[in-house]
Amino acid sequence: MSQVSSVPSTSPQSDMAASDVEEPEIDVISSSDDETEPIYIPKEKEPVVIRGVGNITVFGMNSRFNTDYPPELTGYIAPEELSATLSRINSVLKRHVQTSSRWLLCGLVFCCCSLGCSMWPVLCLNRRTVLALEKCLDHENVSLYQKLGLHWSLARRPTEPSDRLSEYVLELKILPKAALSLPD
Repeated sequence: MSQVSSVPSTSPQSDMAASDVEEPEIDVISSSDDETEPIYIPKEKEPVVIRGVGNITVFGMNSRFNTDYPPELTGYIAPEELSATLSRINSVLKRHVQTSSRWLLCGLVFCCCSLGCSMWPVLCLNRRTVLALEKCLDHENVSLYQKLGLHWSLARRPTEPSDRLSEYVLELKILPKAALSLPD
């Protein structure tokens, strides 16, 4: 808040000059930084983590994700929309993980003969699976979830029993709402 106060001159010479010639008063503008308004910064909620529950795991990628509706998402999205999204993600995984597991078995059979080079196709297919999942999640974000204030992402997290192994999980972040009452 700015305050305007006028300061009259109080010197004896100015009193005599004031009688002869009237001087304009000087306005002093002071700001008080002590009265700052608190800024509301919304807290980011913990993302909802959906773990893989498939029976095949290749390099941390499970063959399917859990399709149960988490109670944290009540009021954000309908259970039907979430199950439709997870079924699309699981169909991508079904195609890619089965192919990767076949190549993994072939790579293990010929690993001794090829000095480990037969494992390269499995690594490339795993990278391809991750990219296909990220592309599917981006499509879901653009088509529906950004409008609802949600964001899907694929993250690599350590497994529960040990921190040595890691797995891919789906994270559904709840984006904070923009404060419309604050100025730019």
